[in-house]
Amino acid sequence: MTTRRSASGRWIEDWDPENEALWERTGKHIARRNLLLSILSEHIGFSVWSMWSVLVLFMSPKIGLGFAPDEKFLLVVVPTLVGALLRLPYSYAVTRFGGRNWTVFASAALLLPTAAATYFVQRPGTPLWVFLLIGAATGLGGGNFASSMTNITAFYPQRRQGWALGLNAGGGNLGVAVVQLLGLLVISTVGDTHPAYVAGGYLPLIALVSLLAALKMDNVTVVRTEPGAQREAALTGHTWWISLLYIGTFGSFIGFGFAFGLVLQNQFGSTPLEAASFTFLGPLLGSVARPLGGTLADHFGGARVTLYSFAGMAAGISVLLVATYAHSFATFVAGFTALFVMSGTGNGSTYKMIPAVFARDAEVAVTSGQDARAAFARARRLTGAVIGIAGAVGALGGVAINLAFRSSYGTPGGGAPAFYGFLAFYALCAVLIWAVYLRGGRAAGALSVTSTQATSRVR
Repeated sequence: MTTRRSASGRWIEDWDPENEALWERTGKHIARRNLLLSILSEHIGFSVWSMWSVLVLFMSPKIGLGFAPDEKFLLVVVPTLVGALLRLPYSYAVTRFGGRNWTVFASAALLLPTAAATYFVQRPGTPLWVFLLIGAATGLGGGNFASSMTNITAFYPQRRQGWALGLNAGGGNLGVAVVQLLGLLVISTVGDTHPAYVAGGYLPLIALVSLLAALKMDNVTVVRTEPGAQREAALTGHTWWISLLYIGTFGSFIGFGFAFGLVLQNQFGSTPLEAASFTFLGPLLGSVARPLGGTLADHFGGARVTLYSFAGMAAGISVLLVATYAHSFATFVAGFTALFVMSGTGNGSTYKMIPAVFARDAEVAVTSGQDARAAFARARRLTGAVIGIAGAVGALGGVAINLAFRSSYGTPGGGAPAFYGFLAFYALCAVLIWAVYLRGGRAAGALSVTSTQATSRVR
């Protein structure tokens, strides 16, 4: 393994995490350092991306920003949509510019929308379109997820990717809970008329993370892909099956995370303090559950864990429906919290399916006489591309959830119509994963820790 320095940063050549001797000697230490900094960068990105889920709780006539409920839901839809659309180019950017280089840029780019939010959110009479533009710019933070995951996949051996991807994503997802905790802290200490404190608190953190990434992260040449990798992935059926599943898991997590506070305000008339007191809990537990989902998938298979996650999510929606008709605040919060935990678990297990699917395809190719090096190089190339595609498509699920809430809370039935729609979609995802990956002993999405176990632990 050789390292070279150039004007474009530090590049590690001949990186091979599957080489166990090299991994134990130096590889795991390098990977761990890059994973830690990747988590920090992604965490800040998620916080900025989901910032509007907190800022809308402050928006009231008291600070001269009295927007209607449908306008507030629109303010959380826009960053969700932009973040989803940016995930594909962000994933590609890592393969073009290097993980360290892109992390520095992607982190520093968050300074502008955060500074704009800090300034305008305290200016009475600011029109909605200004906040929509700023919200769209904060969507840059949503793109960080795809570039981070693509980069970290290249650093870890296949047997450790479930754990590494789960930890990376879980640490990033925690940004949703942390910004909501910050909102609660501001409201409970200085009141609900100082939203600029929430946004402004992230400016020094963004600068610090950008600097640490520049100084301590590495680029690896193996992350670079041949032109057309995303096109090749788009022609693979597994790309779209997994993307659909990720709509159900991550789309639910991010959609509910953005909307939870507004839902409590519209469903039960909660004050900003009451809403902020509960909104952080679900994203916090869901983020912690994500690496657990990846670890469970390492041991029991991604498909099986994902199927159980959808069953749990359906149960959570059922609790929400009961609470809606019974007008029970406590039951409603409990159902939402369970929904976050199960979606977080499903996030980790679904992402584990991506490298597992293509590792199995590589094994099949090798047993049929193809060159092993080329087969596994293709698996890594497609894994990185599919991570970007699935991350982008999955995040669009968050857009759909917030649009459903925006429509549902504009009708006398409240949130119930949206909940019935979510329940039907989870049932569809459960049928899909059973039919494609589990029925008849199919193993494609259910691989476990190592490739040598593929034939013995398929379900």
